[in-house]
Amino acid sequence: MYVDCFGGPDKALDSFSDIQKAINFAMTSFLTTGGIRGGSEQIDKFQPRSFNMGLSKKAFEASGGFGNIHPGEDPDLSIRLWNLGFETKLFSSAFVYHKRRIDWNKFSIQVTKFGKARPILNSWYPKYSKITYFFPSAFIIGLFVSLLLLIFNQDLFFKMYLVYFVLIFIVASFQNISLKIGYLSLIAVWKQFFGYGKGFIISYMKVILLKQKPQEAFPELFF
Repeated sequence: MYVDCFGGPDKALDSFSDIQKAINFAMTSFLTTGGIRGGSEQIDKFQPRSFNMGLSKKAFEASGGFGNIHPGEDPDLSIRLWNLGFETKLFSSAFVYHKRRIDWNKFSIQVTKFGKARPILNSWYPKYSKITYFFPSAFIIGLFVSLLLLIFNQDLFFKMYLVYFVLIFIVASFQNISLKIGYLSLIAVWKQFFGYGKGFIISYMKVILLKQKPQEAFPELFF
């Protein structure tokens, strides 16, 4: 099947550090936002990621390639290609061993930028805004609400989060055959949701509610 823009998922090599394997789990698992980010065509229309993307000469010349936003350059390109009449396709076996951020601080900075970029893209392309993009923000707000409810002896909401994190630990430990990576995956998932959710909320308030120009609100995302 011919397609002008395509991509695939990412995997972790055995030689990756335990933190990198945990981050890979957080960024690709069906229990987190793996499918939402572009690892599945069942959740949303596939948006190839720049670390694993093929683009035809025709599509490149028509679109001009990547824009000047980063991160967010890959969904921006995908949407512009759709608007030009091109199709994107996921090839699930065309994976790459994606060596992600090597420490927690760099990972937190990266996912926070991801969160900031999404409302900007939503403001540019409201047709492609999805409720799923709000999930990380809703997740962290819900967690803090569940902690507040504990003060009033209401623990059902908190128990739901507890079950979720136990499930993360079990699945990550099983997939990596390592209890240590299972534990580190808990940290990675928390940092992923908190960083992205925080960035999304800040960007949503500035770009969507206050109508600030993205380049002025977040100059660090443009070049």
